Amino acid sequence: MALWDRLKESASTMQTQLIAKKNDLKSGAFRDSSMAMCALVAAADGTVDPSERQRVAQLIATNEVLQNFPADDLRRRFEDNLDKLTADFDFGKVSVMQEIAKAKKKPAEARAVVQIGIVIGGADGDFDKDEQAVVREACYALDLPPHEFDL
Repeated sequence: MALWDRLKESASTMQTQLIAKKNDLKSGAFRDSSMAMCALVAAADGTVDPSERQRVAQLIATNEVLQNFPADDLRRRFEDNLDKLTADFDFGKVSVMQEIAKAKKKPAEARAVVQIGIVIGGADGDFDKDEQAVVREACYALDLPPHEFDL
């Protein structure tokens, strides 16, 4: 099976798993962590062009699991994290990783945050090395083994 096919299948499987856990993913920590993850993946290569920003914002707005939260609140949190990353990627990344780490106390939420990162990363058809690297770093921040997610 080609890498792209495995990636599509993996992202689809993860989205299905997230939907199954939707009722357990309602905490503020999960909300904050998932929006930080979305911003980190969007800015993984150090830049965020307007079309990428819009695409990720659209994915957030239409993701069934994230519909537990008001869309405008999610967008604001996503944009705030992106602003930190685009102002100074390395410094912003420290703050964004702290947001991601908020979900570490609940392993199911932590795994869901990583899965959201993979779903967002693979949404454009290319879960590239930069995106994989930041999701791998997030795994460490969440005390999860990256190999659990094939990272």
